[in-house]
Amino acid sequence: MVYPIRLYGDPVLRRKARPVEDFSGVKRLAEDMLETMFEAKGVGLAAPQIGLSQRLFVAVEYADEPEGEEERPLRELVRRVYVVANPVITYREGLLEGTEGCLSLPGLYSEEVPRAERIRVEYQDEEGRRRVLELEGYMARVFQHEIDHLDGILFFERLPKPKREAFLEANRAELVRFQKEARALLKELSQG
Repeated sequence: MVYPIRLYGDPVLRRKARPVEDFSGVKRLAEDMLETMFEAKGVGLAAPQIGLSQRLFVAVEYADEPEGEEERPLRELVRRVYVVANPVITYREGLLEGTEGCLSLPGLYSEEVPRAERIRVEYQDEEGRRRVLELEGYMARVFQHEIDHLDGILFFERLPKPKREAFLEANRAELVRFQKEARALLKELSQG
């Protein structure tokens, strides 16, 4: 099942998500979240982005597409899938600025989002087993972005104040459009 992705302006994106306690449906939900993410051409998707206030996200490491080949569907390039419930970052090291976008803010990016270069994350997998991961570089950035979603934080809020204000000003029309679309989707879902 492909879910509609909640856009900027939807209140669920601003709430701190509840811990996952019942893992009986997590595997199926994660499969649907991955399908939704592939459809949107993403690298990660948090449960609040599909309207569920749960501390759960999926993320994927992709292999590079061989040069000269026709573009292949993203699911054919998957190197590793992560299903992450109740994550806690227990260690951070270094600081790098990098480019981020978000499926809830389609088409908007910032090149200067500061994130830890290396992190350690304790979490539970789709069956509730405790896991620990050490990540660096791009996947560390992806995990920090998705964990922020679970805390109601969007990537541009990590920018220093002057850059954040410039981002909001430069993208004002798009943000207003997302808010209108978010309200329309919520109205449609409440009537469905």
